[in-house]
Amino acid sequence: MNTINDAFITFKHGLATIYDVQETEAITLMVLAEVLNTSKAVIKAFGDRRLTLTQQEELNNILTQLKTGKPLQYALGYAGFYGLKFLVNPSTLIPRPETEELVQWILDFVVNKASSILDIGTGTGCIAISLQKNLPGAQVSAMDISADALNTAKENAALNEVDISFIEADILNLDPEIQIPKSDIIVSNPPYVTLEDKKRMHPNVTDFEPHTALFVPEKDPLIFYRAIAEFALSNLKENGLLFFEINESLGEETAQLLIDKGFKDVEVRKDLNGRDRMVKTIRY
Repeated sequence: MNTINDAFITFKHGLATIYDVQETEAITLMVLAEVLNTSKAVIKAFGDRRLTLTQQEELNNILTQLKTGKPLQYALGYAGFYGLKFLVNPSTLIPRPETEELVQWILDFVVNKASSILDIGTGTGCIAISLQKNLPGAQVSAMDISADALNTAKENAALNEVDISFIEADILNLDPEIQIPKSDIIVSNPPYVTLEDKKRMHPNVTDFEPHTALFVPEKDPLIFYRAIAEFALSNLKENGLLFFEINESLGEETAQLLIDKGFKDVEVRKDLNGRDRMVKTIRY
């Protein structure tokens, strides 16, 4: 792997059993851009450019990880989300493009730039940090059950230069002694993947990403939505908004749960791929 062109050939052969040709080329471009600290356009234009020994070693190390099925973001140690950079590791889910749509939906509805916002199940902190970055006057708090995930989220808050209050708590079993402020907006992208869904997922998700942040019991797939909705009834301010990312096959069931809890103006929104992906509702 002496040149950029050699790297493309090596990655193509090394990842042939895991990704198709287009995915492999996209992954190789991202890796080279990171390792060479240059643009994808430069990489494409200068395929004969020679790689240093250090660069070759780094590329080989990343390829070795990718060949196990490890997601690219874990191999690189970061992921992009809403124009920002987030550190990721196996204690956090990799931020998804659909969740960027949820962030945009929230921003579209924020009238008071000094709103108080609570993100439940924050993981990398991508939702909370993106909202704080775009609403510098807001008071943003982020909750997670995982101390490791919160440590990563704190690093990401520092990396992106935002001030967020972090809370270690289990929404399914809240300690009454933990003080959680009332909010104008509560948002959550909780676990919602069922075991049936798991059968259709790529192994680089099911084998590497944290199961506690992904999966729910087959018999009670809305367990987190129910708990968060009940919490929101007493912790959302009057006319406060509740936003969820949801399981695409459970849009109607999620909406009905919120209606049954007494929430109003429940709206299910599709993502750019036409799948039921988000819900918004109001606590009057």
